[in-house]
Amino acid sequence: MREEAIARVQLVFTLFDADGNGVIEADDFELMAQRVVAAVPDAGADRHETMVNAFRAYWQTLAEELDTNRDGRVDYAEFQDIVLTPERFSEAVTGFADALTAIADPDGDGMVERPTFVAVMRAIGFAPHNIHALFDALEPAGAKQASVPAWTEAIKDYYRPDATGIADHLVTAPAG
Repeated sequence: MREEAIARVQLVFTLFDADGNGVIEADDFELMAQRVVAAVPDAGADRHETMVNAFRAYWQTLAEELDTNRDGRVDYAEFQDIVLTPERFSEAVTGFADALTAIADPDGDGMVERPTFVAVMRAIGFAPHNIHALFDALEPAGAKQASVPAWTEAIKDYYRPDATGIADHLVTAPAG
């Protein structure tokens, strides 16, 4: 596995371990989902529900595919397979990416405003400087909006093991 992919896996594991107990569990996804929903109160109940369901579906996929000892937890050793075999997770990643970017676009115009993007990414656990660098990497329209489809693709690209040139700002430590 490429060193760059390993760094991405380590970061995602840390972000998904929302309660910081060293393993990923269903409660971590519930906590993250509620943080994201709270970050975009104007998104509406339907988008909120879709986001929560996407987080739950993502957890279910991870648990089914990665929890090899069936203890209801995914440790880091188990989690590394997410990048080794991305085809097992593409549907869950796509659902997650679609729901996350949709909740951040409450008016449905296909654009996400920088403050909303920042709020959602902070809710997930990214550090502010990383968030702004990512937003800028999405080639925003002006400095205030970025394309929802561009963001969706960036999320999916992040999980591809052969992806190179993934912005370095995404592979630094999450917010503490």
